[in-house]
Amino acid sequence: MKLLKIAGCLFCSVALLLLAGCGSTVEESIKGTVTGLSGGTTVVLQNNGGDALTVSENGSFTFATKVSSGSSYNVTVETNPIGEICTVSNGSGTVSSAGAVTTVAVACNANPNSNYIQGTVSGLATGTSVTLENDGASAYTVSANGAFTFPSSFTVGSSYYITVSSNPAGKTCAVTNATGTVPAYGTVTDVVVTCS
Repeated sequence: MKLLKIAGCLFCSVALLLLAGCGSTVEESIKGTVTGLSGGTTVVLQNNGGDALTVSENGSFTFATKVSSGSSYNVTVETNPIGEICTVSNGSGTVSSAGAVTTVAVACNANPNSNYIQGTVSGLATGTSVTLENDGASAYTVSANGAFTFPSSFTVGSSYYITVSSNPAGKTCAVTNATGTVPAYGTVTDVVVTCS
């Protein structure tokens, strides 16, 4: 009788362990490759609208956050490299429990139709910012001294005119090298904003 009770208890314990195991989910990594990045540039990727990943060289990448099997993934480009446009292939699907997703491919190429405007800001006090515009549009706020890049590219051959639309508290900012034509190759880099 005691043996039967012990056997019954063991059976119940094993059954409970098996049932607990059935409720667990498998999480898999989202991986891929980047090609075409120029030296010194970066592309920022996202999965499912978050989990931002900055890639600074060609080759493989892996998102930090794994995705549960049965859930979907959707890899997109959040920020393109300066002077390039990146496209994603095999970027979406459903995660299976067979292993990590490894087929995401990001291809970056020079964009012949648009280019970026960069420059430097100096004289900003800590906690202050200056808002710049290109020809009265594309407002961009800079909140630290150093290099800046307008987040949107501008059409090659179009003229640009960088102005200050909002000065930092207690200071006035001036722009030098504020005007020019967006080049076909090579980013505009000589815009200088000085706050005093």
